[in-house]
Amino acid sequence: MEQPLRSLALRALRLPPSARSCCFGVGPTRDQQPTRLYTAREGSKGRSRPQGRRVLPIERTRGSEILFGVAPCSMALSQARRDLFRLFLKQSVGPQRLVSSELVLQAAARGVPVLHVGRRELDELCGGRVHQGVCLEATPLRYKRMEEDEGSDGESTNRQLLWLVLEQIQDPMNLGALLRSAYFLGVDRVVTSRRNSCPLTPTVSKASSGAMEVFDVYSTDDLRSFLKAKAAEGWEVVGTVSQSETVENVPVISCLEFRWNKPIILVIGSEGDGLSLETQLLCHQMLLIPSGRTLHPGIESLNVSVATGILLHSICSQKLRKALLSPLMACGFRGSGDSSFICKHPG
Repeated sequence: MEQPLRSLALRALRLPPSARSCCFGVGPTRDQQPTRLYTAREGSKGRSRPQGRRVLPIERTRGSEILFGVAPCSMALSQARRDLFRLFLKQSVGPQRLVSSELVLQAAARGVPVLHVGRRELDELCGGRVHQGVCLEATPLRYKRMEEDEGSDGESTNRQLLWLVLEQIQDPMNLGALLRSAYFLGVDRVVTSRRNSCPLTPTVSKASSGAMEVFDVYSTDDLRSFLKAKAAEGWEVVGTVSQSETVENVPVISCLEFRWNKPIILVIGSEGDGLSLETQLLCHQMLLIPSGRTLHPGIESLNVSVATGILLHSICSQKLRKALLSPLMACGFRGSGDSSFICKHPG
């Protein structure tokens, strides 16, 4: 008697489908669920059990590459610098679903088809990198040649131009971080040496948090001739050294002492060797970053992207201070010790 009563009790507790959906929410329908491939085990009968989901390869458009990550894909969709083929999204819930909805709207505005796929397909598309549930198939970006845009900045008339020149930066993560800092801090142009430099890959775009998608990057075949030409036009060429380095016939000063009073080219060397000797000898000054303590031998330097960010901020902050002080100077303010400062407002 006990067993039948127990079965009746369990049946009484079993909720109808409508009640279950109200209490626990409704998951994806059968049509929305990703397709599962079933394979029958050898010697088994009837319906087989899933043996793991096999990832079917997605054919790529010839000549395309796969961007991955929310920021690079969103920035690429917002610009007209690439040809875009397909947006791949993982079905999401919660805050990630809002991000996906925004990407779908961006894709619709550009006429880009949207495909909802599983995580494994996205992993396969981007080679297992961190994609945040988003991949975008697009044509690659290329470096712009200096000849394509020569003289368009009006550089000879602007005393506050700042260009960042990169000599043989090969690590895509470093290049992406450098582009992100340059974009954020207001660098007017980034130029790389074409020889032994990292191409503009999806990894660079991801490391730049999408800055590569909105910021033109230039290259030159002959870096030394380029620097000589700019120096002849009145630009100041500034290199970088670590604490222990000296350069013959080139003054070395702290970045805190540097004064920005003409167009500047800041030259950054490769991760391992720094600037080549030939490039160092073309510099008017060399900047170093003062350390906060006595350093142990072997760790006297910073990562190239970190060091560049510090140097750029040190230089660009001079422009920011000037911009902040200009309205005060127009009102008659002469400095921090000026006790007679009175700013007259119109009216």
